[in-house]
Amino acid sequence: MKNQYNHTVTACFIGYIVQAIVNNFAPLLFLTFQDSYHIPLSQITLLVTLNFGVQLLVDLVSITFVDKIGYRASMILAHLLSAGGLILLTILPELLPSPFIGILIAIMIYAVGGGLLEVLVSPIVEACPSENKEKAMSMLHSFYCWGYAGVVLLSTLFFRLIGIGNWKILALIWALIPIGNAVMFTKVPIAPLIDGEEKGLKLGQLLKQKTFWLLFIMMLCAGASEQAVSQWASAFAEKGLHISKTAGDLAGPMTFALLQGVSRAFYGKFGHRIRLDRFMASSCVLCILAYLGTALFQVPLLNLVCCAFCGLSVGIMWPGTFSKAAATIPLGGTTMFALLALAGDVGCALGPGVVGWVAGLAQEDLKTGILFAVIFPMLLFAGVGLLSRTVKGRMAVSRK
Repeated sequence: MKNQYNHTVTACFIGYIVQAIVNNFAPLLFLTFQDSYHIPLSQITLLVTLNFGVQLLVDLVSITFVDKIGYRASMILAHLLSAGGLILLTILPELLPSPFIGILIAIMIYAVGGGLLEVLVSPIVEACPSENKEKAMSMLHSFYCWGYAGVVLLSTLFFRLIGIGNWKILALIWALIPIGNAVMFTKVPIAPLIDGEEKGLKLGQLLKQKTFWLLFIMMLCAGASEQAVSQWASAFAEKGLHISKTAGDLAGPMTFALLQGVSRAFYGKFGHRIRLDRFMASSCVLCILAYLGTALFQVPLLNLVCCAFCGLSVGIMWPGTFSKAAATIPLGGTTMFALLALAGDVGCALGPGVVGWVAGLAQEDLKTGILFAVIFPMLLFAGVGLLSRTVKGRMAVSRK
């Protein structure tokens, strides 16, 4: 029975690669859009905000329809929207009077697909029969990191060899991946997240649980801890080491993403030997030290090394919190996963925002902003300890 679900898990791994494509391909073309279509930088910035804003909205709205139409139909829709957005990105800018509106519409379409993927992929893997769901969840989330690295590296190689002027060909090639995975999801088995005899918690019931709100805050802190440094890693590399934007992206965000993936893959391989709460707590401590090193060391190369260690330390935070939620609130269902995805996305926006805001107050000093943002891994560390004590308390009561 478990072997039957291997293809399901593989399809979910590819699903996270698809999300990495829709989140990270267009930003590589922002300067090209600016030059080719004469789009001002202020509008280019809006494209990033819109992409993640739409995904946040989808996180919230998905609660109302995913269970009604089913996971299979929702997954196929997510992949088709992702592919459709990438394809329309090559058509609409020339087709519409305003190229910017064309790009905007295409990004909105694939952002809906990306948002759905974020809500759906984790619970589908969680529902698959396996001996260690925590390992599977960590390995699953590592594929977003590999997808991100692959998109940047392969796209950069394509632009070097074929020319960035042929970016539309690459967009169509990337679109083939969600199309193929949509076909795969028409065939793979999908297990129910909650047994048929039981009913999932309704939204009101879930919101009344104190444990859910603890998990919500943990997920918010996980997203904030991850992105607070990641979003500024390139700037550190460029300014501190005096290198080009391309080299800065490879030395900063790429190194961060690769080490984040290594952390997730490590737990995905050896998680059966390590207690999740201990691994998460240790990762929080490493994250705190990495934040402090990034902010306080006066040697630029050491700052960059600490940025990289931030990637290593935050790897388990997001998938680990998902796993903790599934184990602690087994009847949470789609609603819980969607709200936790929402919390994580809010954290992803909040973390870099806090860093930028504090840095602005400190005469554009990014180090001061990152030093202030150390509060996020500190809160997550406290949350892991509090959740562990809560679970132990429940077990003690049940034994009595």
